[in-house]
Amino acid sequence: MELKDSIAIITGGVSGLGEAVARTLIDGGARVSLLDLNQELGENMAAALGDKAMFFPVNVADHKEVDAAVEKVKAAFGTFHIVVNCAGIGGSVKIVGKGGVVSPEWFTHIVNVNLVGTFNLLRATASTLMENTPNNEGERGVVINTSSIAAFDGQIGQSAYSASKGGIVSMTLTLTREFAGNGIRVMTILPGIFDTPLLGKLPEDVRERLGKQVPFPPRLGRPEEFASLARHIIENPYLNGECIRLDGGLRMGFGRK
Repeated sequence: MELKDSIAIITGGVSGLGEAVARTLIDGGARVSLLDLNQELGENMAAALGDKAMFFPVNVADHKEVDAAVEKVKAAFGTFHIVVNCAGIGGSVKIVGKGGVVSPEWFTHIVNVNLVGTFNLLRATASTLMENTPNNEGERGVVINTSSIAAFDGQIGQSAYSASKGGIVSMTLTLTREFAGNGIRVMTILPGIFDTPLLGKLPEDVRERLGKQVPFPPRLGRPEEFASLARHIIENPYLNGECIRLDGGLRMGFGRK
């Protein structure tokens, strides 16, 4: 798909991976709608990006809010061609830990944001993507979802996170087949350990130790590298139905805690 003059919806678009994707797509000539919970940060970022960006506050776990936000995007831009799901939360808690048995709400909350939130945006945007005029390849839209290597290499305490990210992987081929006849491609990126706000709270020595676990390059991933892959997926029409690890060759082992 040609980036120039296309319109993208990006959840989690005002920080971390989503912000990097937004800036990269704008550099390629696209306009972006930023969907995020953080209204102050979102408004400031949209203002900084100028007339190429608009911000829409939304909780992706609430399908009514997602539906309403997508309608606002459509009213503002007319349509959209690219959907990027970057909104997500982490968390590591043992089912039975020092504080006792974990609450069921902990598991449900993470799954609702990461997995259900991804589905909510897909559901809200599919009809509009299907209505787009196809390009000369017959393509009407591109969907990029964000999973994690934790879908396969989950660590102790990541049962909810790994389940949510594994669900995104499992949806990929199913969605690809469902929308193939409509000219809509669906891809999933599985980032490894990236230098995002999710890891920003960790002490520097811990971040450095994590980076050294990566075979090459031995460092945390950069959001710009995630965004570069997202752009390539958008511009390469033969990429479809695949889950791509972006992790420097990292395979997380079993670490006792």
